[in-house]
Amino acid sequence: MKKILLTGSQGFIGSYICNELLSKGYKVVGVDNFQKYGKVTRAHDTHPNFKLYNIDVLSDNFLEIVDLEKPNMIIAGAAMIGGISYFHKFAYDLLATNERILAQTFDAAILAHKKGYLERIIVLSSSMVFEEALVYPTPESAIKNTPPPSSTYGFQKLASEYFAKGAWEQYQLPYSIIRPFNCVGIGEDDSITEHEVTSGNIKLMMSHVLPDLVNKALKGQDPLHILGEGNQVRCYTNGKDLARGIRLVIESEEAINEDFNISTPVATSVLELAQVIWKNINPDKPFRYNVDVPYEYDVQKRIPNVEKAKKILNFETEIHLEESVNEVINYLKNK
Repeated sequence: MKKILLTGSQGFIGSYICNELLSKGYKVVGVDNFQKYGKVTRAHDTHPNFKLYNIDVLSDNFLEIVDLEKPNMIIAGAAMIGGISYFHKFAYDLLATNERILAQTFDAAILAHKKGYLERIIVLSSSMVFEEALVYPTPESAIKNTPPPSSTYGFQKLASEYFAKGAWEQYQLPYSIIRPFNCVGIGEDDSITEHEVTSGNIKLMMSHVLPDLVNKALKGQDPLHILGEGNQVRCYTNGKDLARGIRLVIESEEAINEDFNISTPVATSVLELAQVIWKNINPDKPFRYNVDVPYEYDVQKRIPNVEKAKKILNFETEIHLEESVNEVINYLKNK
């Protein structure tokens, strides 16, 4: 039974990863300091094969924990992360803090690999590395010719990929790079550090478009407020699909020293998403919307090419957008 250490295990994506790995018989060691949401309870917390260390990755104890647990792989998931308003409020901290977290994680991984028990590090990058993409759908190979991201968050995620390449070049630490595209699902809450922004007369929720639009529709906002013209295109990938893709990367020898776009290939505009949400919540009311001023880093288009994941990992997403929308609506209704 392989043991995986996951930093950021109690976060939104981290929780999906834990549930997927535990359901497939892995042992999972979580490391999380609850910095984003505060103390939360997750479904995987009580699983017999899960152990949680409530510490900051930047703590001196982190290196000791890695050596004590001797994981076969480390998933580098811990980071300061938030919605689009977060990118503005923490423009410097996103870069500085996340670089420190990565350096500490890689230091531990390099040492563990030297000692012989760590096989590989899995880096969770981001679709934001393709903020300035020139080709759509965007293949993994486009990273070589894509201009650097304009946001500090996107730039830092690109740096995470260079950490992996540098650790391989100098220390022969095997790696895999995963770029999730617009993860959606349940279990995401307001960050305790997110500042309040209103959209119409309702507080912007987490600055992520799906829960934000669902929240406003549930509260009766009419017309519905959207950021920008609504023609921004995203590929909304359910957390369960994303976690399954990450597991397949872990299990594939062909994924060593490779990068993967893990995403649905289905592109949906914000306006199309808003209409799906509205029809679900208000089936008998006409859809109307108002346009709010968008944020600077509201990238207009992110569409991945997913053929590499299909070919090497035999990975394709299974959960349709309507199912994800229903899931988020039911979750927010019952909060």
